[in-house]
Amino acid sequence: MQDILKIIRSRHSTRGAFDLTRPITKETQTLILEGAQWAPTPTNMQNFEIIVVDAREQLDAIGKVPADMSEQFLRETYALLSHSTAELCEKKTGMLITFFPSTWTNPEAWDPDSDYRSQLTFLGRAIGETPLLMLVVYDATKRAPGSVGDPVGLISLGCVLENMWLVCESLQLGLHVLTVVSDGPVEQSLKELLHVPACMKIAFACSIGYAAHPSASYTRVRRDLGAFVHYNNFTRTEPHAPAKDQS
Repeated sequence: MQDILKIIRSRHSTRGAFDLTRPITKETQTLILEGAQWAPTPTNMQNFEIIVVDAREQLDAIGKVPADMSEQFLRETYALLSHSTAELCEKKTGMLITFFPSTWTNPEAWDPDSDYRSQLTFLGRAIGETPLLMLVVYDATKRAPGSVGDPVGLISLGCVLENMWLVCESLQLGLHVLTVVSDGPVEQSLKELLHVPACMKIAFACSIGYAAHPSASYTRVRRDLGAFVHYNNFTRTEPHAPAKDQS
């Protein structure tokens, strides 16, 4: 139990370049894919497929797909950021503003007519710095039994992601989730490039590799258990002793 909790606590996004001189072996790729294989899905329907991209020419082609981030995404992200470690520790949610490029946190850069707008094109940089991309797709014409709108099916895709992420963490591999690939125009371009059937949707992509530079230590926060755990009814909570550090 202690080992799995340590991996869960250590799991993090690797923001930065991966070492392109260290390819991910087929054996290592198989371990990550087996993590996805054993993710729980409703009625064991396993409504997902994974496209593994490790050929440089194909990665370069994906990197050329235009992928401007929307102003809505930038504004909603900005609202969750803290401007200092003290603020972050007090809120216990969100992230530090320093984790993001300056153009992401500069409202003047979000205007479509801004001179900074070209710096918000994200996909090329992200793909150019990774040796491996795994795209998870699913059949949008299917849904979990009794799940109108398929929230249960979408939750299972999150389980697929978490399993892949924890395997990567256990192998000391970095992983960064790219949600921009599910955006309308970006998704359509990628589906054409990768010959994805029309009925399929791209859920997310994982950029995977060995970090080019050691990750700097940073403050990570979570709400206390007593802040979100309720017993027998929503209004009843109980104090919890802080968990011991397993690092």
